[in-house]
Amino acid sequence: MADHGLIGDLQTAALVTTDGCIDWFCAPRFDSPSIFGALLDHDRGGHFRIRPATGAFTSRQLYFPDTAVLVTRFMTEAGVGEVVDFMPVTEGSVAAADHRLVRMVRCVRGEMTFAVDIAPRFDYGREPFKTHLGEDGVVFEGERTAVTVCLIREPDDERVAHARVGENGDVHAELTLGTGQMRGMVLRTGAAGPLRQVRTAEAWRLFDETVDFWEAWLGQSTYAGRWRETLNRSAITLKLMTYAPTGALVAAPTAALPEQIGGSRNWDYRYTWVRDASFSVYSLLGMGFTEEAAALGRWLRDRVDEQADKDGGGPLKIMYRVDGSSDLSEEVLGHWEGYRGSAPVHIGNGAAGQLQLDIYGEAMDSIYFADRHGLTAGHQGWVRICELLDWVAGNWDQPEEGIWETRGGRQDFTYGRLMCWVALDRGIRLAAEHGRPAPLDRWMTARDALYRQIMDRGWSAERRAFRQHYGTDVLDSSLLRMPTVGFITPTDPMWASTLRAMDAELVTDSLVYRYDPAASPDGLQGSEGTFSLCSFAYVNALAGAGQVDKARVTFEKMLTYANHVGLYSEEIGLTGEQLGNFPQAFTHLALIDAAISLDRQLDLHPRSTARRRR
Repeated sequence: MADHGLIGDLQTAALVTTDGCIDWFCAPRFDSPSIFGALLDHDRGGHFRIRPATGAFTSRQLYFPDTAVLVTRFMTEAGVGEVVDFMPVTEGSVAAADHRLVRMVRCVRGEMTFAVDIAPRFDYGREPFKTHLGEDGVVFEGERTAVTVCLIREPDDERVAHARVGENGDVHAELTLGTGQMRGMVLRTGAAGPLRQVRTAEAWRLFDETVDFWEAWLGQSTYAGRWRETLNRSAITLKLMTYAPTGALVAAPTAALPEQIGGSRNWDYRYTWVRDASFSVYSLLGMGFTEEAAALGRWLRDRVDEQADKDGGGPLKIMYRVDGSSDLSEEVLGHWEGYRGSAPVHIGNGAAGQLQLDIYGEAMDSIYFADRHGLTAGHQGWVRICELLDWVAGNWDQPEEGIWETRGGRQDFTYGRLMCWVALDRGIRLAAEHGRPAPLDRWMTARDALYRQIMDRGWSAERRAFRQHYGTDVLDSSLLRMPTVGFITPTDPMWASTLRAMDAELVTDSLVYRYDPAASPDGLQGSEGTFSLCSFAYVNALAGAGQVDKARVTFEKMLTYANHVGLYSEEIGLTGEQLGNFPQAFTHLALIDAAISLDRQLDLHPRSTARRRR
């Protein structure tokens, strides 16, 4: 899965392989049914491939600098060619049914013939379609879905030759170009047709507009630290996973990519988690992207308004669709084989109905952080905050499924209690700083009870460490955030002992496991890789504990696990392969946080001569 780049238009996205194949594309939204899905089933998923027609080739892939325009270059004995892929950006608050995907095909040197294969499979391969081939392109028309592919060419240009409709309605063609020539295709979703020629000048105009958009957007960044290029790529990746009409950020643009090859931990991540959205506020504000952070804040506020204590389940669901709806019924696509045979393929997400108490702390921490950056809630916002915190004060002391969405039964998770403490603490601070009315006695009583309970029951005297939940001595790397959120000082002996225990049990070189599933059954079969969010949280914990040199080396090692264009999935396998849905917002926002924190610590603690010599 790592051999992909990501393109998008702020409402949906596509993955492009290093051999020029679009093997994942859903439209009109991230969480819509697939149009191309060969990523999850090579034969039945559908694809759009452009690559050299004959002979051996090598390929390289890169992003046009500071943009989301992807360039796939092919080197052959006959010449050098490239495919430039991008999606013209769809901004604004209106959800669009019509989306464009531009594939510009160029010959850089020599002469090259490209093979073009267009094989859509609508609705995860369940919706039949008819193919209408014309002189200017092709229309694929199903009962509910349609895709139009128009040729980029000049009048009377005969360079697209031998186009034919093959088995299953797929279209195959060849395109021969000489040095300096550019042709290609523009794919459009929405209503079928009409077919028309797209002149090369129009394609170049779309390219220029898309490049201008991304350069202007990235120009808002205020980050000037040590890892600027890396953070810029992560920021663009997070922006690509943002649904512009609502400001929602999907956890990943993909579904059912496995946490273990051949395993069953294959979930649909094309939704917006309250947790991810909250963490993103830190990352975006940390780099100066206030508009995106404010949009996420509005999205969170709207969810509180809509869900206020429905069915006794609390003011918030743990995740939503990008439009804010919460119907995420889970089903299995039994006709698909899964990525490299990793079945079942899940769409929808059954964890949506879980109780996860930590989301309230993450939401309130991001609200507090945004307030510190001038994004202060108004009166109605404060009323909703009070309602949320009143619920937390009355409901924190109950078992839950926890941050990792376990399916083995509810437990008294220490991290959930920790973040309930954070929620109440931040509310108390906001009330005091702004003179807002609030039931402070009730909130303070609950906050202090949480503190005492965590110190009493969340601490394992045997392990000399804070534990995953009150019924086990298993360690959990989510607790790396304890000093970050201010619950305990980084120099406290209890924390130092916890960090040493995690070092010994959960850390392998720079990589960090979430927990040991064998020691703490989570109701799921199989194992998983190290969790990159936790690896970057480990960098933060090391830096905060004064181990700045070790933190920097750990961070630099983590950067080597990015793919060829700087993207990360959710997890890293034993041999360094990317595992889980890709790219993963959690990983990229954690990378940004770790870099900003590490920059700060390195500035405060310049390396001594002795350290350099050592």
